[in-house]
Formats: sequence, structure tokens, C-alpha cells
Amino acid sequence: MSIYVDVSSAVHGKAGLKRYAENLVRGLCPLLGDRLRLFHNSLGRRGPLPGFEEWPTSGVRWGYKPWRSLVAMGQWLRQPMNGLVPGATLFHATEHLLPPLRGIPTVLTVHDLIFERLPQHHKLLNRAYLGATMPMFCRRASAIIAVSEATKCDLVALYGLDPARIIVIPEAADPRFRPQPTESVERVKERYGLPPRYVLAVGTIEPRKNLSRLVDACGRLMEEDLIDGLVLVGGLGWLYEEFLHHVEESPWRERVIRPGFVPDEDLPAVYAGAIVTAQPSLYEGFGLPVLEAMASGSPVCASATSSLPEVGGDAALYFDPEDTEAMAATLRAVATDPDLRADMARRGIARASGFSWERTARETLALYERVIAEGMA
Repeated sequence: MSIYVDVSSAVHGKAGLKRYAENLVRGLCPLLGDRLRLFHNSLGRRGPLPGFEEWPTSGVRWGYKPWRSLVAMGQWLRQPMNGLVPGATLFHATEHLLPPLRGIPTVLTVHDLIFERLPQHHKLLNRAYLGATMPMFCRRASAIIAVSEATKCDLVALYGLDPARIIVIPEAADPRFRPQPTESVERVKERYGLPPRYVLAVGTIEPRKNLSRLVDACGRLMEEDLIDGLVLVGGLGWLYEEFLHHVEESPWRERVIRPGFVPDEDLPAVYAGAIVTAQPSLYEGFGLPVLEAMASGSPVCASATSSLPEVGGDAALYFDPEDTEAMAATLRAVATDPDLRADMARRGIARASGFSWERTARETLALYERVIAEGMA
């Protein structure tokens, strides 16, 4: 039995998708052993996946954009690509790209349908591609993994899929995210020029992250001398120009700190040093920074939308993401109450511990075995 898992997003380093693919295969490795095969779309150009340099790997050399065009064409023309996965017993597509395979069961992970829910926050061509292909990929997959109940509900509501075909298997924080010694926090603060008291947000800068409202909400806290700054960790994504203009026009622009990408070696201490971590997104398929922050001992305030309440549970506080005053009030409540922060930190650590990549891998393998046993090609 050879199980192929697409790790293209991990090889390309594509934010949350990278974390999913990389942590999943690390969890599957001890369970599958030499039955595990890797696949990615940039052989010889990128990769291999760190730690899997000698692992059996198949794929193509074309890169992401040519590959996704060929996948769509192959699906529309029903031209199988079995030769790319020799001896495959099952293929797991982890980043919304399902190649056409004949007689080989497939599992498709759907992280979100944000392009359907918030089309105005996606680039036109990307929205058009996903709108044309995602319903087809979902129909043709043998089974679907949704990373949250919110995403499963979207799949049923928007595509009319049978709920029985969709299994919810959540993500988890990497084990490196845990409370940090004070000296580590101070060292990282100095390294990135972080202020003593800051609100933190982690994620790619794009419109649905709702960061302009977060700037305004944190401005009120800065005006009241409750925090010294807002730290935004993450690279520029798309359609970010309006946000950058908003920051430039803000009276608090000097206190909005953007260190860009922060490596995982330092990120737990950045979380641990925050007075509160905010997740103000208009929509999230899962919202992994919520778990990472909690596991690192940071209190979390998040939007009361989509998957975020199911991830944060009763360990986080929530606000209406379109109400700047409500956002500011929630952040203020945490910033002014050290006892509340300590309680939220304790509950957050306990909440995050209920999620693990070992569990995710075991549940994913159980799905593989069921799909293969039922011959769901």
C-alpha cells in the first residue's frame, strides 16, 4: 500500500497550508512508515521537505501556477494522471488541487470556502479559478476532510454535498508552541524591536484579516495608555494596499510594528510576550494562530464568526469583527485585568492541549483505511 500526500504547500512555504501539510506528514510518518509517499509540484526547483530528503517523492517540475492549470484541464477533459503517482493506493490532496486519477481513491482537504463567502477579498483570477474548480474537485474526491465544522457547513450549504462524505479533522498547534521563559521573551522582544506592552496579530496581510479595524481599536487603547503598540506578524498577501494606506494615515502609525515573517523558533516567544493576541478576521476556515497563541500562554480575543468560536471555545473572548468599539472594549477588558489574563492563559493552555497533530494523523489514517476498504475510487 502506497499513500501519497501532496506536500506542495509545505515546500512552497504557503503560511497555514504549509503548517497543515508539513505537520500532517510528520504525524503520519510513524503510522505509515515506508507506505508513505510524498508528492509536490516543483521537483528539482524547490524542496525537498526538510527532514524528508531521502523520502520517496514524486511529482512534476512545473511549479504551482502551471500545475494548477494542468490539473483543471485534466479534470475537465477527464485525462487521468496516474503515471505521476506510481503504485498509488490512495492520493491525499492537501491544498485545494485534486489531480484526475482513475481507479485510485482520493481524499481532499478543504480548508475554507472564503472565496465564496467573501469574494470581494480575493483576486479576480484566483476567485474565478476556485469558483470553477472547487465544486468539481469536491464532487470527484472519494472523501473530504474539513478542518472545522464551519467549513463542513459551508461545503454542505454552498455545494449541496452529502454531509456523510465530509469528515471534520481539526488542525493543531505545533509542539514548539508552549509557554516561554521570561529571558526568551525579552530576548525576542529586543530582536524584533517590540514594545513592552503590545497586542499581537499573526497572519498574512489581506483584507479579510480585518486589520484596519484592529489598528483603530488598538489606537483607543494606546490613547488610554493601556498598550504601547500593535504588532502584526506576517507577510503581505494580496489586496493589501488599502490597509497600508490606512496605517499611514493613522495617528498611531509609528506604533504599528510590522516585523514581517517571524520564524517558528521565535514565534512562541512573540506570542508569550503579548498582553493579548487578537484574531479579528471576518472569516477563518480554522484560525490556527488562536491555538498557537493559547498553547504559548497568550490570552486570545477573536471574532465571533465562522470557525473561531469552535477553535477557541470558552478559553477566548469574542467580539463582532465589524464593530470597532466592541473590539476595543473586549481588548480593553483583558488589557486592564491581570487576573483575567492569567485565567485566560491557563484555560487557553488547557484548550490547546486538546488538539494534537498525532490525533489529526490518526484520524486521517482511519479515513484513508475506510476509503480504501470501501473501494471509493
